[in-house]
Amino acid sequence: MEMFEYIAVLTSIIIGLGITQLLQGFTRLVQHPEQGKVYWVHLSWVIYMFLTTVCWWWWEFRLGTVEEWTFALYMFVLLYAVIIYLLCAFLFPASFSDYDGSKGYFYSKCTWFFGLLVLVNLVDLCDTLLKGMEHFASLGSEYPIATILKIALAGVAMFSKNERYHAAIAVAFLLYQLSWAVRPFYTVG
Repeated sequence: MEMFEYIAVLTSIIIGLGITQLLQGFTRLVQHPEQGKVYWVHLSWVIYMFLTTVCWWWWEFRLGTVEEWTFALYMFVLLYAVIIYLLCAFLFPASFSDYDGSKGYFYSKCTWFFGLLVLVNLVDLCDTLLKGMEHFASLGSEYPIATILKIALAGVAMFSKNERYHAAIAVAFLLYQLSWAVRPFYTVG
């Protein structure tokens, strides 16, 4: 087994746990809608994180070109996967009984969620650079501009309880992630 394959197994488990959190939480909302009181902004972030998590696993395949793995690089990739897992986990409590549905829960944890979203975007910049300057440059100016914008928007969201702001950025992040995921340059090869 190559080193990348060895590392990919552990990161896949962590990412799989994140997807499990999202799917189990969504299932609880469907099975017990009276407890969760579905809030569309919260659900938008659930969809965003599902898509982000699936895409992350796909995009990390590019690390297969790394010729020399160090412990620091290994820990960095694991940290990245753990942050994504935490983002997924923060979207659903074990029970909504202590909150006023998913809306109450979402706003009670928005500092944590958006703080992690800032962090994951900073880590993504580093990860993209690890894949090489040629890869970074191939993404054009859109990538760094969009990433910095996402960091700024999430930074504001950490401290804002403005529902319109949260609704707007939920839609913006989700639409951007959808467009980013289907672009033709995201073929692995």
